[in-house]
Amino acid sequence: MSQFDVAIVGAGMVGASLACGLIDAGFKVALIESGELSPSQDWPPEQVDARVSALSLASENLLKNLEAWPVIENMARLQAYSAMHVWDACGTGQLNFTAAEQHLPYLGHIVENRTITSALHQVLGQKQYQLFEHSQIVDMTSQEIAPRRLTLVSGEQISAALVVGADGASSKIRQLAGLPTREWDYPHHALVTRVKVSKPHQNTAWQRFTEDGILAFLPLSTAAEEGPDNHYCSIVWSRPKAQAEAMQQLTESEFCLALSQAFEGQLGAVIASDQRHVIPLRQRHAKRYVQSGLVLVGDAAHTIHPLAGQGVNLGLLDVAALVETLKQAQQKGYDISSLGVLENYQAQRRGDNLRMMTLMESFSRLFGNQHPMLSLLRNTGMNWVQKLSPIKQHLAQQAMGVGAHLPPLSQAPKSVKNTL
Repeated sequence: MSQFDVAIVGAGMVGASLACGLIDAGFKVALIESGELSPSQDWPPEQVDARVSALSLASENLLKNLEAWPVIENMARLQAYSAMHVWDACGTGQLNFTAAEQHLPYLGHIVENRTITSALHQVLGQKQYQLFEHSQIVDMTSQEIAPRRLTLVSGEQISAALVVGADGASSKIRQLAGLPTREWDYPHHALVTRVKVSKPHQNTAWQRFTEDGILAFLPLSTAAEEGPDNHYCSIVWSRPKAQAEAMQQLTESEFCLALSQAFEGQLGAVIASDQRHVIPLRQRHAKRYVQSGLVLVGDAAHTIHPLAGQGVNLGLLDVAALVETLKQAQQKGYDISSLGVLENYQAQRRGDNLRMMTLMESFSRLFGNQHPMLSLLRNTGMNWVQKLSPIKQHLAQQAMGVGAHLPPLSQAPKSVKNTL
């Protein structure tokens, strides 16, 4: 039986980041993935992942500290955005955030999920750890048995002081551990795709609250023969299920026309679109993140409405907090599988995650209700916040992930702290 300090189940963005951080900290790590790692970056420029992430500065710092950021930069598949414009279709309320207001070169980056994952897998290729590809977990011993034992579908068993569930929203590890969740479906589905617009995206993230959902245009970096093309955006359009599915069935020209109208021609006409995908929206939060010898991170612990693109950022903050918690425990000679150690991680992250989830849920309900009094309230509130610089700056800093309170992995590397 193979024995490890930590067995991480799931090699997506969060699981792969955690593996890099724990290997660097000197832990013996097993990484278990139901599919296979994908370090290849040989994608034609026209092939774009429909799923993108709005990476905060904290997430960028973590990826820099893990040495994955230079790989992402070399792949030339990231787009900095220096402004954010939010407005209400049912009134005059609007909010504008700029990097200049924060004395920063940009607010964050829009990056394809595939690009982030591939970069992390390339970094993992230079490290010493045990990889189990095409491996599914079929059983796990209870918390009364230490160390934990995982049984793979092949019959092979893995022993680890700590098992980490980084296996997504439908986490098998969470289910085997019997950790309950609080969850519900939203009445909306998200329609996502890449589109080309007639006007440049202006390095701006755009978000419009419509009568029946939320429409976001996120700037993309797309290579062309003559150089970068700034006329492409990734869209996330939250709509009632039937309407989202109807939009998916339209011809390209019909869809582009409907999208142009819904976005009020903010970037001119939408002139082309890629294949459209419709994704159900569900909020889920584990009531506990930990047991003895087990911990949840990322979507296995919490999934959030994509309103502000905070999902992956919350997951990467989980990674930074867990790496620091385990490093400190190791340095003090504590058992990393002990409930007391793992509850330190839970105390750091559960409250912050819950606050962000509550905020996004409140926004979703506020902008999903078209009652005249609520419409007046939210438009007045948006304009009020726009005029109050301290409040607007606080909101921006929370979204960007800046501050000395963050775990070390989420802070700027020492060599660049004075340049940001």
